[in-house]
Amino acid sequence: MDRPTPPALSQFVLKVHSRCDLACDHCYVYEHADTSWRGRPRAVSDDILAQVADRIAEHARRHRLPTVHVVLHGGEPLLAGPDRIRRAAEELQRALHSVSALDLRMHTNGVLLDEKFCELFLELGIKVGVSLDGDKVSNDRHRRYADGRSSHAKVIRAVELLNRPRYRRLFAGLLCTIDVENDPVAVYDALVALSPPRIDFLLPHATWDTPPPRPGGAATPYADWLDAIYRRWDAAGRPVPVRIFDSVLRTLRGESSLTESLGLAPADLVVIETDGTFEQADSLKTSYDGAPATGMDVFTHSLDDVLQHPGMLARQQGIEQLCAQCRSCPVVQSCGGGLYAHRYRTGNEFDNPSVFCPDLLALVTTIRDREAAVPAPTPTPAELPMEQGDFDALAAGFGGADTVARLTAAQLEINQELLAAVSEHIALSDREGARAWELLTDLDAEAPAELDAVLAHPYTRPWALSVLEGKAAPAGGLAEIAAATVLRARLGRSVTVPLRDGTLRLPGLGSVRLDGGSEDAEVTAGADGFTVRAGSGRLDIGWHEGLDGPTPRWQPVRLFEGEGWSVAIEDTDPLRDCHKWPVSGRLAVDEAKLWAEDLTGAWSLIRRELPAYADGVAAGLRLITPLHAQERSNVSAACKEAWGAIGAARPASPDQLALLIVHEFQHVKLAAVLDAVDLYDTADRNLYYAPWRDDPRPIGGLLQGTYAHIAVTDFWRVRRQTADAAFERGAAEAEFARWRQQTAEAVEELLGSGTLTDLGQRFVGSMGHTVRGWLDEPVSGAALTAAVGSAKRHRAEWKARVEASR
Repeated sequence: MDRPTPPALSQFVLKVHSRCDLACDHCYVYEHADTSWRGRPRAVSDDILAQVADRIAEHARRHRLPTVHVVLHGGEPLLAGPDRIRRAAEELQRALHSVSALDLRMHTNGVLLDEKFCELFLELGIKVGVSLDGDKVSNDRHRRYADGRSSHAKVIRAVELLNRPRYRRLFAGLLCTIDVENDPVAVYDALVALSPPRIDFLLPHATWDTPPPRPGGAATPYADWLDAIYRRWDAAGRPVPVRIFDSVLRTLRGESSLTESLGLAPADLVVIETDGTFEQADSLKTSYDGAPATGMDVFTHSLDDVLQHPGMLARQQGIEQLCAQCRSCPVVQSCGGGLYAHRYRTGNEFDNPSVFCPDLLALVTTIRDREAAVPAPTPTPAELPMEQGDFDALAAGFGGADTVARLTAAQLEINQELLAAVSEHIALSDREGARAWELLTDLDAEAPAELDAVLAHPYTRPWALSVLEGKAAPAGGLAEIAAATVLRARLGRSVTVPLRDGTLRLPGLGSVRLDGGSEDAEVTAGADGFTVRAGSGRLDIGWHEGLDGPTPRWQPVRLFEGEGWSVAIEDTDPLRDCHKWPVSGRLAVDEAKLWAEDLTGAWSLIRRELPAYADGVAAGLRLITPLHAQERSNVSAACKEAWGAIGAARPASPDQLALLIVHEFQHVKLAAVLDAVDLYDTADRNLYYAPWRDDPRPIGGLLQGTYAHIAVTDFWRVRRQTADAAFERGAAEAEFARWRQQTAEAVEELLGSGTLTDLGQRFVGSMGHTVRGWLDEPVSGAALTAAVGSAKRHRAEWKARVEASR
């Protein structure tokens, strides 16, 4: 799976020039405690650039990094000149070719930026972030030349240049250092007027030895300054991403921060100076002279050596590396102790809260409380993002073909939006990704139905999310989607597709196993089939070649064709491993036949005995991924991001397979409903009683389990009357009594949680109506007594365990 093996470094600040043409008095490089810049060469050398590139590639290869992020920095990096910048970019591209995608950026003060540089950046794929502290009055407070001249007009010209249509895609955003003497609204308005793709507000660097200014002795001037901007930003509909606000909002939701100055994510950044020495984050220069130093360099040490430096190790430990005051703080998950450098105090070094602690606490709690005070909109039936009839049918636990078809269409729209979002993550230097995206835009016009069919593949969404989370590079998946579309549409195009450990993935169609160490393959559709070329090898595969035909390297997806239902047995997709249980490898022919036989029996039972579920299953369940179980057992799972897919180990009988199918497809349907509406407060961190679990469950897990067990209860309700043998009917009656009791209790737990939205109350209330209708159905006294007794014992034992754990 495309995930780096932690710990790893994926962000690199490469100093290409060590001097600056401005004399900003708040600069952490030249105006704070560290003076190491004085002894370093002005510009980085060719030898060092080549070695840096090789070291980064070595590290990326070892840790299987999908993307490497490099920022060209200084001083002022534009002082290095176009030739030096070109050499840096080309060395990085050379070393990382076929290893990782390269996201290459530059941070500049902008005063030297001109069309010549912009053309170079277009060619090399370098995005540009510009430092600007707001309007002219605010910017001139600190960002001046050494002789006192203003830099504002030149920076504005640079930003206007980046906003030209030809160069807009180079523009990475604006960086603004906070000065509480400046008018926050004036600063924000000036920055927003420049239409940046992102704004970064940075706290000025300070420590407990040199604390930040607090005019008039104000307790939280930095939080107050940022809050004034937050209120204006929020009232305007949040027109531009603001990294510090987005990070607080994300961490309050339990997600990762977007900045090292907040959150608990391990440090994954290292700085390479112009003399080739490795340093920790530049912000440490504000602590004491030599604070960022590691004593290591690119010629003698690897990046894994750097990771073993005590300063780096300390920042891999999450909450454990924080001081006691921070660990006990109610907002530590969002604040994360603040920027590491801001904790420094002579005597105990970094074992302190941030010098901005009061401000960070106030900022996070203010945003948290303001967000909590905004009531979630309660849509009327006419405003539901789905038809009223669909909502009611799904809430009752069912949903026919038309309802599920509309869920499918909504899920396809999500995948289309995710694909567009993935395109935004293609680095300018990622030529393969750019070519694949350009082909996909052509295919969207040429073969839209075929492209949609590929995008609807259940494992498209997990892949796209992994790209957006930085866990996978975009190029490979985009090329795979393009190739599968070309083959479906029988277009005479050739598509180059990166291989995954020697496997060509064609989503929804199958996979081709290739030998010879090739890194990619060329796929070409023809009249009679398609051709795969990799290295010196070539495979010709016929369109109608059998499932286990004459080309053993070709592993097409096997299809089960039942009456009114076609479902894939997906044992080929390298990305199918997103279920709770490990997946099986390619099924042997005999095992595949057993699957087909069991599916025939299971589908016959579902159509005959569970018609309320059958049409929905036929409309929405498009693939089953075989799972691996040590022993034959009822192992099954659904991935909330993989619409239309379930995973299952083949159980002992077709009847059990029918139960697994209707059970897991309930999870699939509910996940789609939750994509459309909020049924509960997602910020609820409480745990609740689940009558079928020994452990307490979060509200989402309890809702999912209860909804799935409606189908389980219904299955046994029917089987107590239709099973062939008397002992089977008796066992089914006991199961029915047990599951209706447990599901009814779970519904009451949900309704009493106090965390359901108005729509959630309606939805769960309808679930309860379905289950309560079954409570009146007669069962034997023995079955009823056993069900009630089992429920009482389970709850009593659960309470005892919970109390003992407190």
